Amino acid sequence: MPIPGHIDPVPVPRNLAPRPDGRVDLIGLSKDQLRETLATAGMDARQAKLRAKQIWHWLYNRGATEFAQMTDIAKAQHPWLTERFVVGRPEVVEAQVSTDGTRKWLLRSPDAQDYEMVFIPDADRGTLCVSSQVGCTLNCTFCHTGTMRLVRNLTAGEIVGQVMLARDSLGEWPSQPEGRMLTNIVMMGMGEPLYNFDNVRDALKLVMDGDGLALSKRRITLSTSGVVPMMARAGEEIGVNLAVSLHAVTKDVRDEIVPLNRKYGIEQLLQACSDYPGANNARRITFEYVMLKGKNDSDADARELVRLLRHYDLPAKVNLIPFNPWPGAEYECSTPERIRAFSDIVFGGGISAPVRTPRGRDIDAACGQLKTAAEKKSRAQLDREAAEAAADETIEAAALA
Repeated sequence: MPIPGHIDPVPVPRNLAPRPDGRVDLIGLSKDQLRETLATAGMDARQAKLRAKQIWHWLYNRGATEFAQMTDIAKAQHPWLTERFVVGRPEVVEAQVSTDGTRKWLLRSPDAQDYEMVFIPDADRGTLCVSSQVGCTLNCTFCHTGTMRLVRNLTAGEIVGQVMLARDSLGEWPSQPEGRMLTNIVMMGMGEPLYNFDNVRDALKLVMDGDGLALSKRRITLSTSGVVPMMARAGEEIGVNLAVSLHAVTKDVRDEIVPLNRKYGIEQLLQACSDYPGANNARRITFEYVMLKGKNDSDADARELVRLLRHYDLPAKVNLIPFNPWPGAEYECSTPERIRAFSDIVFGGGISAPVRTPRGRDIDAACGQLKTAAEKKSRAQLDREAAEAAADETIEAAALA
């Protein structure tokens, strides 16, 4: 399915290179897949069913990362499991903490692909912003992630692994519904979730499973830039809250800043929102709207936004997002006065339009700022290696002289 952007989405699932140690990572497997994996490795079918139930509990309820921690599995079986399987977590390349308490992690997969996740603490909730792809293919012009090429989809294990790593960092094992810091998940990190539908669905089912991570679907929001054909399926098969990256109300402007609009226009998108299963006044659809000075922030834009949402009779909330700058960005943020005037018009039309407070700007963790530092780091590393090599050559030449 060709779309605007650097390259098309990966049309065929790309086989990942096996782990160097040959072991199979159990994170990301469903209960049935876990049982089948144990049986395929040579475990008796009846025992595999029991062990799968036990291992599942230890993985997703207790947060175990080693088989030796699984005390209700015979110690004699631990070496057999350890030889064949691993309980993975993403490698943390770098962890940063903003002055406002926001945390950002640069993560690395076993095949050396980098991606990011962000945790945003508030007084009444803690929200984890999860990535679904390495890079992105949509090329939204206001978004730093959009300047990256799509490398590959993240697996279900890599997606749910972000949640588990956050739980590790926050000390929130075993799983329990009360007293959590991590209360909400938003699929708003790197990538377009609906272009990695199967893995996102499978990961979120693990997150929502009552025997494991046990996070309610009402606490999870999936964001899309408008992949219209997949939206109904997302509502039916995942059933979480929907957020739509709208950002403009006219074809010309949205074609520029969200190029996917050239394939699925505003009218198609809003009709798909109207048809989204489960949307009602108690579960409103969130429309994300980044405020760009002189581009999409006029009074006329605000009135047209109200008209469109009322025309499609949408149970809607609009999040107004001050543009978060990044090096090379061609846009400026609307002034606070302009954002306030825009918000007042939308509120006046009977639609909630709060202004989101930017979080994590000082560590490039705010909305639209996520971009893996891998390229920058690799160049820096190359510079260091070149300098070290030059120094070694100088020393060697001096020794030979």
